[in-house]
Amino acid sequence: MSGASSPASVTLFQQESGGVTYRIPALLYIPHPSIFLAFAEKRSSPNDQDAMYLVMRRGTVEHGGVQWEDMIAVRHAKLPGHRTMNPCPLYDPATKTIFLFFICVKTACSERCQILTGRNAARLCYVTSHDLGKSWSLTKDVTEEVLGRDMKNCATLAVGPGHGVCSLSGRLIVPAYLYYIHSRVCGLPLPWKTKPHSFIFYSDDHGESWHKGSGLWKQETVECEVAQVACSNGSDLLYCNARTSRHYRVEATSGSQSMEFGDAHFNKSLCEPPHGCQGSVVSYEPMEVHQEEDEADGRDESQKSCLKIRASSWLLYSHPTSSHRRMDLGIYLNKSPLVPSSWARPWVINEGPSGYSDLAVCQDAHTFACLFEGGKDACEKITFRRFTVEELLNNSSKP
Repeated sequence: MSGASSPASVTLFQQESGGVTYRIPALLYIPHPSIFLAFAEKRSSPNDQDAMYLVMRRGTVEHGGVQWEDMIAVRHAKLPGHRTMNPCPLYDPATKTIFLFFICVKTACSERCQILTGRNAARLCYVTSHDLGKSWSLTKDVTEEVLGRDMKNCATLAVGPGHGVCSLSGRLIVPAYLYYIHSRVCGLPLPWKTKPHSFIFYSDDHGESWHKGSGLWKQETVECEVAQVACSNGSDLLYCNARTSRHYRVEATSGSQSMEFGDAHFNKSLCEPPHGCQGSVVSYEPMEVHQEEDEADGRDESQKSCLKIRASSWLLYSHPTSSHRRMDLGIYLNKSPLVPSSWARPWVINEGPSGYSDLAVCQDAHTFACLFEGGKDACEKITFRRFTVEELLNNSSKP
């Protein structure tokens, strides 16, 4: 452990000589005690097929700073003959249990090969910790339990990456996606009819059983994250933000906590670079919720109707801000999540090459943290950065 508190920005994982690379950040904040858990994949090269296993660092919040312990391997998160990928943690405060989801993919089997052959080589797995990440259980494989009848048409699947959420009702919700075989000829899959779709799976019994929820079936979407949005009438919605290859992100909401997503749409305020990039989304409950009189000016009637039942939560979203390359990671703010056009112009927190990221909310301290890829190239290092509500508001522009 370092002897002094870390600054607001610190590199947690650094590319090593010989090609060893750390990719796919995932971040979890636990408020009592105040601890961050930062996860990544360790790879022998930047390539997906060279992933090996998951690593993590624990950060303890002390005197306004974070003291980070040395990197350790999550050794139990594995299956023989497989590489471990896509860390996706969530915390159940009722049982004080950390769930770390991931996929295990057969060694040397690429995602493209699985799509072309229609033969899934990925397993959906998790480990748990009851001591704030100091030790982990053995791996549990829940692939068949989650997919059920969809197993026969699943060419491949993945979880997250990023983080899952625990809803106000106690439901544990995990984002994922699968490549679904929509058509076969003589029993063989048609690769051009195998399409990706984001979906959610969940548990209502603190992880004793897991069930597949709704998916985004009208659009082709892959990596996604979700956040719970509280509304002024006492209800809440589950918001989903998903990666596409169609220039813009897809958004959707569910009023039944992942059972049915409706109104899925492309949001032209949230651009994608070519082939897309993973992004992260979280919700935040401000101390005081203000709805300015002029906020409804210039909106059409359908948008104004959304304000009659408005969200009391804000949404934060992190993603590269360039539509041409994975460049300039930004933080976007939406104070009115029920109005798609309400995303503010992004605050760029990492200029230059940027890649995957994951956000965390420290609701008790009204601060945020972002764990993101970037550097001379997007795979050079993974950096942790904290910022306050005031910083966010001062650097965010109006929509």
